[in-house]
Amino acid sequence: MVANILKRKLSLRIKRKRRIRAKINGTTTCPRISIFKSNRTLYVQAIEDINGTTLCASDGRKLGIKANKAGAAVLAKDIAGKLNAKGINEGVFDRNGYLYHGVVAAFAEALRENGIKL
Repeated sequence: MVANILKRKLSLRIKRKRRIRAKINGTTTCPRISIFKSNRTLYVQAIEDINGTTLCASDGRKLGIKANKAGAAVLAKDIAGKLNAKGINEGVFDRNGYLYHGVVAAFAEALRENGIKL
């Protein structure tokens, strides 16, 4: 029964992800900032969808953070610094099918506080 519940949760997240990705697109000046969270860590990357390239990425494992709100703030500060170094001040937030609360919302708020317009 637990396996069926987990499978259902994953399928619902994938449906939300496809719905979101149909509506948003990243450019060179306004990249798509995509977050991925696992049980242990967070990952984020800024993607330019026209050429399909990653402009910059940040990994929670390399920063030594956990997948909590404090870790999301540290990760947002890191990726904001990398984006500002490239001269990018705005982006489109891709929550990757996750609900906008908790860690995902904390990451977005910290990104805004560090000078990235979403």
